Amino acid sequence: MLVDSADVDVIEPGQAKTLYGLFIQRVERSPHAIAYSQFESGDWKDYSWQQMSSLIDRWRSAFVSCELNRGDRVAILLPNSVHWVCFDQAAHAQGLVVVPLYVDDRADNVAYILNNTQCRLLFIDSAQHWESLSDEKPGELESLEHIICGDALSKDNHHNVKPLGGWLPETADHLPPVHDDSAALASIIFTSGTTGRPKGVMLSHANILANAYGCVRYGAFEPGDVFLSFLPLSHTFERTVGYYMTVMAGCKVVYTRSITELGEDLIIHKPTVIVSVPRIFERVYQKIITQLSEGTSIKRKLFSLAVETGWVRFEHQQGRGPWKPALLLWPVLDKLVGKKIRSKLGGRLRIAIAGGAPLPFVIGKTFIALGVNITQGYGLTETSPVLSSNTLKKNKPASIGFPLLDVELKLGKDNEILARGPNIMMGYWQNEQATKATYTPDGWLKTGDCGKIDEDGFIHIIGRIKEILVLANGEKVPPADMESAISEDALFEQTMVIGEGKPYLSAIVVINKDLWRKHAKSLGVPDNDESVFSNPDVERFLLDRIAVQIESFPGYAKIYKTLAMLSPWTVENGLLTPTLKLKRPVIKERYSNEITALYKGH
Repeated sequence: MLVDSADVDVIEPGQAKTLYGLFIQRVERSPHAIAYSQFESGDWKDYSWQQMSSLIDRWRSAFVSCELNRGDRVAILLPNSVHWVCFDQAAHAQGLVVVPLYVDDRADNVAYILNNTQCRLLFIDSAQHWESLSDEKPGELESLEHIICGDALSKDNHHNVKPLGGWLPETADHLPPVHDDSAALASIIFTSGTTGRPKGVMLSHANILANAYGCVRYGAFEPGDVFLSFLPLSHTFERTVGYYMTVMAGCKVVYTRSITELGEDLIIHKPTVIVSVPRIFERVYQKIITQLSEGTSIKRKLFSLAVETGWVRFEHQQGRGPWKPALLLWPVLDKLVGKKIRSKLGGRLRIAIAGGAPLPFVIGKTFIALGVNITQGYGLTETSPVLSSNTLKKNKPASIGFPLLDVELKLGKDNEILARGPNIMMGYWQNEQATKATYTPDGWLKTGDCGKIDEDGFIHIIGRIKEILVLANGEKVPPADMESAISEDALFEQTMVIGEGKPYLSAIVVINKDLWRKHAKSLGVPDNDESVFSNPDVERFLLDRIAVQIESFPGYAKIYKTLAMLSPWTVENGLLTPTLKLKRPVIKERYSNEITALYKGH
């Protein structure tokens, strides 16, 4: 089910051989086209592919001065930028192994990764990051011989710290690549670590190139496409789809200034493609719902009519539904509702590629109905990362689509999704036991996700095998499905369903502060005091709203108790991974006393 990208000059993996070879191929084919744009010194600056190549030569020269050997690990802790690309490409050209780090990760986790991979060089964004890192235990960072910092340091230390300006030469000659071995290790990318320490996933040049090529063939990209990049490049999803794939297809990438300025950057640059996790769409959806709740009933009815009519239109276009007379209203509804929503995303968005976590159906339905073409995919860090995706022509938002080019998927024991293909990792860094446990005896990668295939061939995720709750009566419940359904009510900003071994299910929920103010007033309780959530009337109010969201679930899959709070779960407070996944064991431990109280007497 391939979708050809008409007239796009795609570089094939065999032509590129390595990630640096891919970049050089693009420079040779499109030297003067704009490759990247970013905000510098108060204005937006463009970089052509040829200009990028010259910059990368300077970075390569700087790496050479450090006397690093092929296969040495080098780490980068930096927001998305041209510098990120230069570091990455220069390292690959020298045969070095890139270890990406999350800017907002905890210092102890970063130190663990640096120590585990014995990185010899670290490029770090700011003095603040370095100062928090250098406060870690003595000996944790002993392998580091070179630390390059993007700004001035405020304190001395025993490490060889250099400012970027003093490390990077003004000019440099173009050098041939050190190797063209596609099977060589390109990057070690650490999984999010929802339980325990993260594992280092080893990906080769061939793994990543194969995956980027599969994504290009599914994406239906067009000449002149503009990507807006805001997911961190340390996230495998953004790195493959929003970076290497754009080099392969010759698309322009704009690096947004920050998440807080994302809305403004969308309007300024009018991207045609974005790569996003569902959380971004959830936030926009919640904002829309909040605004509608404060508006008139006419606005709410008009919005609902636009969504329902737009959905009928979408299903008809997909060949799954008939034409209906109500579609005659679409041009008017689109002008009044759809175009206004799309204008907030720049007005030119053709594809929004969603992955990294399940996209709640109601959110996918709403945006797609209003003309925002979201195509949901699925994958793992271990698979470079994309395994499957919907396309514009074959799109079922509740599903994860079909396998990519050269990727095989099948259901194994307990309906676990098994994967095989050229994008599958080389293994876990220095962890043969974990590597062996991840494969079946006949060589299929065990994803850890339960799935099903519907009558049209679309694949659906049921839930994580390890996260499926088994109630005291033996009934099995995939919590992710229920959490997604509950969070379709914008009042519930974050949700975690619990009940392993218990007689009933409970939900830990983070309440949307803006929406809660109105409801707290109607309930006659303070809107900024979390203790009110233990009030029986307030809990009944929350349970009633939850019940509406999960009414289609089996009778045993009902929520009987809630633990509600106003403080969100974040990366900073240790309750989310850097890829915004719930750290379930940590959340359960953090609220262990409150959870015990939910089941007191049972």
